[in-house]
Amino acid sequence: MKCDSFWQPWVRKVLLAACAAVLAACAGPPLDKAATAPAAVFYPEAPAAPRIQHLASLSSERDLGPPRSGLAEFVAGKEVKGYRLAQPYGATLHQGKLFVADTGAPGLAIFDLAGRRLVLQSGAGGGRMLRPINVTIDSDGTRYVADAGVNRVLVYDRDDRFVRALGTEGQFRPTDVAIVGNRLYVVDILNHQVHVLDKRTGTIMFKFGKSGSGKGELFQPTNIAIGPEGDVYVSETGNFRVQRFSPDGVHVRFYGEQGNVPGTFARPKGLAVDRSGRIYVGDAAIQNVQIFEGDGRLLMDFGRPLKDLEGLNLPAAVRLDYDHIAQFARYAAPNFAIEYLVLVVSQFGPNKVDVYGFGRMAGVNYDTSPAATVKATAP
Repeated sequence: MKCDSFWQPWVRKVLLAACAAVLAACAGPPLDKAATAPAAVFYPEAPAAPRIQHLASLSSERDLGPPRSGLAEFVAGKEVKGYRLAQPYGATLHQGKLFVADTGAPGLAIFDLAGRRLVLQSGAGGGRMLRPINVTIDSDGTRYVADAGVNRVLVYDRDDRFVRALGTEGQFRPTDVAIVGNRLYVVDILNHQVHVLDKRTGTIMFKFGKSGSGKGELFQPTNIAIGPEGDVYVSETGNFRVQRFSPDGVHVRFYGEQGNVPGTFARPKGLAVDRSGRIYVGDAAIQNVQIFEGDGRLLMDFGRPLKDLEGLNLPAAVRLDYDHIAQFARYAAPNFAIEYLVLVVSQFGPNKVDVYGFGRMAGVNYDTSPAATVKATAP
């Protein structure tokens, strides 16, 4: 990736930071193999100023480091020695744990970051998972799993106990869910719609979208995100775009179109929106993540393979997190301040869940004027 004026050059600064990162990585127990990498990995590449640093990769319990003794086991779920994420799709962080929906297990893989343990929650009876695609966790710890195998949204409490299944026979094939207040937005890839349910009862409140490519129409929607203003963003794999709706399902605008050059999509899936309205879109075909301003201006892309780091491999989900920076801050290069974490899940390859940090390097002048745009690298 190259840069014109979006961020100023910083070559000497990053070289010093990279050397310091090596020394820092040797000082304590590593969370994963990325912590002991010979140099810090940034996007965009030098001589552009850094915005995204790769921090860690999690694929198995081994990536957490040696387990700590004297810790209580999970009430539900079971430790599976030697288990490695098979074909994950969605992931989220909540209260010190990383939850990964693994379609190949199938179940929720729960990484305890502090306890350095991994358990697999598969569910039982009516709560047994068949093809969990995405997981969203409410503020009270309630977990909503979009399972395209049982065609329901499976609900579990904070102690991993099955509560209920939302949806009726033939209602939808869910691939992602989002929570806003009492509303549960459910993406339905089968009927090309978004269903809005009462999250407590599962009662349908309304739905929007229909098969097509016009305004308000959807085709093969997969992932969903909520913007800071409450607008709803939906990635449409079949229409090669992201569509933005009002909270009540009224079309607002499109982002992207079919193509293989920066600013276009070949197979958009993963989707997230930060608190400033920047939009992250993962492309499973181009195998990168592009970042857009709310007005559609492309800022940069990341995730391509670089020296000493595998690239994304069929990325499926993107999730942002502001609450767990402390758990990964020690892997940041000196003077690089992380503003939030970016999780990117790959369905294949050695790195299944890559953790990045979005931030700023101290002493670097970041040009954020509308005319300043990173030139992403065409595939």
